[in-house]
Amino acid sequence: MIRRILLPAVLAVSTLVSFTSPIQGQQALETKLDTIIEKLDASQSTLNQVAAKVGAEPAAPAAAPADDEGVAKAEIEALQLNINYVWVVLSAALVFMMQAGFAMVELGFSRAKNSINIIMKNFLDFSISTVVFLFLGFGLMFGTSAGGWIGTDSFWLSGHGADDKLWSFWFFQVVFAGTACTIVSGAMAERTKFVGYLVYAGFLSGIIYPLTGHWAWGSFAGGFGAGGEKGWLEALGFVDFAGSSVVHACGGACALAGIIVVGARHGRFGKDGSPRLIAGHNIPLAALGVFILWFGWFGFNGGSTLFANANIGRIVVNTTVAPAAGALAAMISMWFVQGRPDVGITLNGALGGLVGITACCANITPGSAFIVGIIAGLLTTVATIGLERLCIDDAVGAVPVHLVNGWWGTLSVALFDEAGFDAHKFGVQALGTLAISGTAFILCFIIFKVVDMLVGLRASETEQIDGLDFSEHAANAYPDFQTTEQA
Repeated sequence: MIRRILLPAVLAVSTLVSFTSPIQGQQALETKLDTIIEKLDASQSTLNQVAAKVGAEPAAPAAAPADDEGVAKAEIEALQLNINYVWVVLSAALVFMMQAGFAMVELGFSRAKNSINIIMKNFLDFSISTVVFLFLGFGLMFGTSAGGWIGTDSFWLSGHGADDKLWSFWFFQVVFAGTACTIVSGAMAERTKFVGYLVYAGFLSGIIYPLTGHWAWGSFAGGFGAGGEKGWLEALGFVDFAGSSVVHACGGACALAGIIVVGARHGRFGKDGSPRLIAGHNIPLAALGVFILWFGWFGFNGGSTLFANANIGRIVVNTTVAPAAGALAAMISMWFVQGRPDVGITLNGALGGLVGITACCANITPGSAFIVGIIAGLLTTVATIGLERLCIDDAVGAVPVHLVNGWWGTLSVALFDEAGFDAHKFGVQALGTLAISGTAFILCFIIFKVVDMLVGLRASETEQIDGLDFSEHAANAYPDFQTTEQA
């Protein structure tokens, strides 16, 4: 075969040389070419013999080809898991940004002389929550369940490797604990001693929130290598997708307990119980805070899937529709009551819509989300007026937004379920939200009472008049400006 391939080429070269070289050179070249061709013929013969020998013997069985389809499926599953972890961590980062939102809302709705105190509380309650949740809270909430009531292990998390999937889940959960904790700060603003508030923050993030959270979400860490048993509410069929009750009603109930124990701000109500306006010093800052909270809520609700798939789309749509409807409903209803649109109630109406959609964002349609938001806005207005008439001073409206709409959102899971209404499910939802918020209120009321007796909870009237920035921190947030107040 080699001869057949090379012979034409050799002849062509020989012919070319015959035209360009003398006869002696041509004869010498032809002799060399004949020698080369003979060697090639010998090589070809040897190759033919080897090929015949190999063909005569039985060939070894060939290795089975790799299962390309199985390998591709495994690679896709691994990729999906990694995308899930990235989505959970990104969502947790968005929820962390909500700390800034809460701080801005509280700052804007409060007076300038308390600004440093507010910033310190919002920084420190998250810092305390992080440490306490690492060493205690996470295990109580997601550890192996003791009868569905409390977790019993997974404390410290010291036995997990650097690439363990549990870390992304822990990060997502700690920012939720911080959110529940900081809700109380705004309600009790401008008259609460700093040390007393820090003590409360440790108890809520370490005991109260993990305890009630275990009842509803106890099994959620099972897919990440911790616990896995259902809490008693979860076993009954209780559903709180992203925390209308577990986070917001819990935090709102603690806020209600706190403002009852600490009392109203100096000058908030007259001797006859008539309310007096204490205006916030920076409403644009409060509005910025609401925008930040709304933005972070896309991670709050969307990330609660713990899975990056197409379901995220409708969840974030519902998380957009409900607060928009809530803001409109709150603005129109208060406009009707007092004859003018109120910026504070409008902002809180949006937050109420966000809290209301949190539990049900995954199992209702956008049309139902609109209804949930409308009613949440109305509830925010009614509850705000109701607290004022009861002479209960909530500086930022945390109780109407988080407690009342936390109840509403949890009940909406059954009321607007796209699969249809179920009376039994509605009963379970009602039981769950009352159990969580009721337990949180009782425990927090006791804690605030004890803290008040041991270290003091309420700032004196003089301290409130001077401002907590001066009395608690010996500082001034706006040293280049002079602030005034009107009675």
